[in-house]
Amino acid sequence: MAVAKVSPWGFVGMGGMACLLFLDLGTANVAPWWVTVLFVLLWLVLFLLAVRWFVPHPTWVPWLPLGAFAIWLPTIVLGTRNLGWGG
Repeated sequence: MAVAKVSPWGFVGMGGMACLLFLDLGTANVAPWWVTVLFVLLWLVLFLLAVRWFVPHPTWVPWLPLGAFAIWLPTIVLGTRNLGWGG
């Protein structure tokens, strides 16, 4: 019986998605509620895409949380500096 080789990159990407969810939910302490809702909706779309890509394209999955983080970080930095978010 042949054993199929499983790529670890799908698991790496899903771990990144879990970390990203904590960042998105933590945004509620800094940003307005609607920004948090938008981030969580984006996370849900990316999570569904990650689940879909998990088996056929596991090397693509880690790019999803990296791309989302590349959106999250400047949004929070610019919002806190220029828009007065967070207090």
